[in-house]
Amino acid sequence: MKLNDNGLKNRSEWENAGYHLPEFDREQVRKRTIRQPFWIHFGAGNLFRAYQANIAQNLLNQGVLDRGLIVAEGYDYEIIEKMNHPHDDLSILATLKANGSIEKTVVGSIMESLALDSDNEKDFTRLKEIFCKDSLQMASFTITEKGYSLIDGKGTTLSDVERDFKNGPDKPESYMGKVASLLYTRFKNDSLPIAMVSMDNCSHNGEKLYAAIHAFAENWVKCGKADSGFLAYVSDPRQVSFPWTMIDKITPRPDASVEEILKSDGVEELEPVITAKKSYAAPFVNAEECEYLIIEDAFPNQKPPLESAGPIFTTRETVEKVEKMKVCTCLNPLHTTLAIFGCLLGYQLISEEMKNEPLRKLVEKIGYKEGLPVVVNPKILDPKEFIDAVLQIRFPNPFMPDTPQRIATDTSQKLSVRFGETIKAYLANGTCNDGNLTGISLVFAGWLRYLMGIDDNGTAFELSPDPLLNSVRPYVMDIKLGQDFDTNSLKPLLSNASIFGVDLCQAGLADSVCGYFKELCEGKGAVQKTLAKYA
Repeated sequence: MKLNDNGLKNRSEWENAGYHLPEFDREQVRKRTIRQPFWIHFGAGNLFRAYQANIAQNLLNQGVLDRGLIVAEGYDYEIIEKMNHPHDDLSILATLKANGSIEKTVVGSIMESLALDSDNEKDFTRLKEIFCKDSLQMASFTITEKGYSLIDGKGTTLSDVERDFKNGPDKPESYMGKVASLLYTRFKNDSLPIAMVSMDNCSHNGEKLYAAIHAFAENWVKCGKADSGFLAYVSDPRQVSFPWTMIDKITPRPDASVEEILKSDGVEELEPVITAKKSYAAPFVNAEECEYLIIEDAFPNQKPPLESAGPIFTTRETVEKVEKMKVCTCLNPLHTTLAIFGCLLGYQLISEEMKNEPLRKLVEKIGYKEGLPVVVNPKILDPKEFIDAVLQIRFPNPFMPDTPQRIATDTSQKLSVRFGETIKAYLANGTCNDGNLTGISLVFAGWLRYLMGIDDNGTAFELSPDPLLNSVRPYVMDIKLGQDFDTNSLKPLLSNASIFGVDLCQAGLADSVCGYFKELCEGKGAVQKTLAKYA
């Protein structure tokens, strides 16, 4: 059983092994997609293959759509060369359900895959051709929050962005420069309308995409590298919209245990590829069954009919409420809590952490007792029911190979939103104190303890990637377990509102964070002991 067009001709072999196959004529759909593309997606990673590609597949199966997706990869071209093309753009989605069952689907909705590479004349010319089509309704993105940034950690414009600002849209180097160049091509072709839809898991994602594209338009017009009307085109939501979205689906990197299951079914050539850029790609993706996609209804070239596959179209205000509910209260803070303490306690699976009673009680406290009282209810999703699903179904799912180490990546960039907004709500109503925010204060102390790189057994471990590690680790590097230290040295860090969302000293929480941190540092086993004491 080979995962390619020829291998799928023996449908009965796949179906007898329990696989759901595309129920449409891929060749006919491919021809229509090439002629009249309606949806191009940037970012060929796991989330896209598990969610957006599967949405399109379901709609094709239902007969709602007659065209599929085109995907462009702008960060790691090897994914296209070594994964998409050899498998004829097919992939396997292994949905790992909480009851232990696995739903196996061959996803065949991707009809064309291209490198977003201005040095690749063939692919970049084809991308320009796609952006000249009046049938194109939407360009969506899952490129991570960092993909939209034009500056480095010090606030300096990235060198490739700086060059693109000066050189114009002809042969850009940066990711956003290449996207802006394609949009300029569309502008030059009768100013055709389009929705540019960020589907990344970050706050106000549409605003971040707009800011990046607008910066290129502004600089190119200023330097005379683009027609003056381009800036007006990008700035007019009746021509180019940047809808906000909220997306939620856990898609860990492809796991060896899932690979073995698929191999035992008879599927060949499943070996993952680790690219030169350290991307980990495989012909399959494993994901949870829960999924949410809320989209601002702002589509100047008509809205694609996605609703029957689950996405909800609504107002920007409602998207923001749903996003705040999830990111600030009902999921992301709980995930980060498990990530920090999971690394300290030596866990390799999020699901295993949920068996640790003090740790489970801590995330319940942060979700139900500290977050829920100040959450904004978006109405289209119930916050308590959302937390219930997270803590009772999603996190405890023993078949989801999700690790605290993965979730701990870039924690310094997450704390301000995931916890800071709740603290601000308590400050606003005058009830911000340790008695109300024990859990959140304990998480901040846990992060300081995590930065030491020493687990609860006193053993060194590798910290997950984070752009601020070199800036924040010096505050704790000289602290030794079981030895006294002056917590006043931590106050400059705790007063950093860009990290915590608020100045913890001014908010009156710094002393309690320092107190919890001292207890976490009392010696081996102190992390588990402190959790049991306060959770």
